[in-house]
Amino acid sequence: MNAPSSAGAAPLARYAASRRMGDYVFLSGVIAVDPAAGRIVRGYDDIPAEAAARIGRTGEFSCDIKEGPILAQSWYVLDRIRQTIEAEGGRMEDVFKLVQYFRNLDHFPLYNRVRKLFYPDQPPVSTVVEVSGLMPTDDILIEVEGTAYLPLRRPE
Repeated sequence: MNAPSSAGAAPLARYAASRRMGDYVFLSGVIAVDPAAGRIVRGYDDIPAEAAARIGRTGEFSCDIKEGPILAQSWYVLDRIRQTIEAEGGRMEDVFKLVQYFRNLDHFPLYNRVRKLFYPDQPPVSTVVEVSGLMPTDDILIEVEGTAYLPLRRPE
């Protein structure tokens, strides 16, 4: 059963968003783009209001304009990973390894605040890398790929 998944994160080009290989699910890098709507997440207005409030929207323009883009993109990317793994029959805790690519490593502490919402108990094994650019535009601040252990038959 090594078929690509069609639920959750959708690729922007010709590649699989995720692929199961035995008991493991590998997720391609996810960025904050909704390909169906042709929209890049640029801030709090591009995610559900309850998510924006939960991750730190203050209603103060000067704060929200600075932190909003990376916080909103962080939430969007991690939520797409959650949706993808749930479509495979798993939970976010099954995603044990994340590789996080940042255009600016100063964004990591803000991203980490959001990641704690998705991993409240045990953080995943992580690699953090700063890169010079991410596709498709300079508006993309973060890309995250993941690996999940999701046995085909869960122990009873």
